[in-house]
Amino acid sequence: MLITCAQLYPLEVPMSKPIKMAGETVTHAHTLLLRLVDEQGREGWGEASAAPLMTGETLGSIAASTEYLAAKLVGVRIEQPGDIAAIYEKVLYGNPSAKSAHETALLDLFAQAQGVPLYRLLMGGQALVQARRLEMLHMLASGDLAGEIEEARALRSQGYRHWKIKVATGDTANDVRRVRAICAELQGDVVSADANQGLSIEAGHAIAQAGAASGLSFLEQPYRVGMMDAMATLHRDTGMALCADESIQDISDITAHGDSQAAQGVSLKLIKIGGPLAFVEAGRLCLQNGLRINLACKVAETTISAAATAHAGFALGDVAWGFSMSNRYLAADVCAQPLEPIQGAVSTAQVERPGLGFAPDAARLREFASTAWPVREFRA
Repeated sequence: MLITCAQLYPLEVPMSKPIKMAGETVTHAHTLLLRLVDEQGREGWGEASAAPLMTGETLGSIAASTEYLAAKLVGVRIEQPGDIAAIYEKVLYGNPSAKSAHETALLDLFAQAQGVPLYRLLMGGQALVQARRLEMLHMLASGDLAGEIEEARALRSQGYRHWKIKVATGDTANDVRRVRAICAELQGDVVSADANQGLSIEAGHAIAQAGAASGLSFLEQPYRVGMMDAMATLHRDTGMALCADESIQDISDITAHGDSQAAQGVSLKLIKIGGPLAFVEAGRLCLQNGLRINLACKVAETTISAAATAHAGFALGDVAWGFSMSNRYLAADVCAQPLEPIQGAVSTAQVERPGLGFAPDAARLREFASTAWPVREFRA
């Protein structure tokens, strides 16, 4: 396959309402879409989002590294999907977000050329492990307990059964109340809490103890990256299952957290791991080592990343801790017909078209174009 054209679209997409997290309140998604065209005129799409507190990348740095890769790869012939990573490593160290956008777009093209949905390409001939649906995990992130319970009740009536309470927003006592009350309201569901590295040792123990007594399924990334011993101690002292997110930057981190008992599950994101191929490899390593998986998109990404993550999830098959699909929190998606949950889940029937199965609407790309970073194009 010969890549003849690459186009980069830096975007600023408003959220439907602010998402309050430890360390930041997100009002706009800062993300970049990449369009690659092959010699047959097929187009593939990928996405990389700014995540300063997770990957250290801003929209500007992602635009620069994605542009650098595009300039190097246009005009290059790629014979098979397994060649992609080696080509990247010859021209750019690190920068997993930019590489993820390129790899997703290239895999979109390869799957289209084979006439199969992307998840079939990622499976490599393996059979699906379990059900052909990914349970949607919904964030409760306003900090207003009454409003969050009302929100959860409405979505529960639509079939949602996985939840994530955003904690570590500055008031530990309120977080403890929210964890207890929401767990009581949603008994029998998979309810988690996510601290985004924002808890002190004392606050981590308070929330974990409340969660263990209330039926919380897991606590995600309570402490800063590097505090593996503290996470292992928290699990040992409280019995609370922990999910590692920001502290998982490559596959070796999965083994380290599992071996030390610092985590009993992992949140996998394309922008951390470097693309769908490495994502599936990482997921299989988790399953082999008894670690549960949460599929996640950065808050917030569009349908392009959501679909790519879903395809990777279907290739894995076993996603016990749900799918955090963040395009749902945008005021509007770049795709005219976005990927959306049906009865609280996404099914393989929604992604059965060849390739990724989704492409953005040109008018929406113009509407949400970044005011700071221009569209760039490279041709062979």
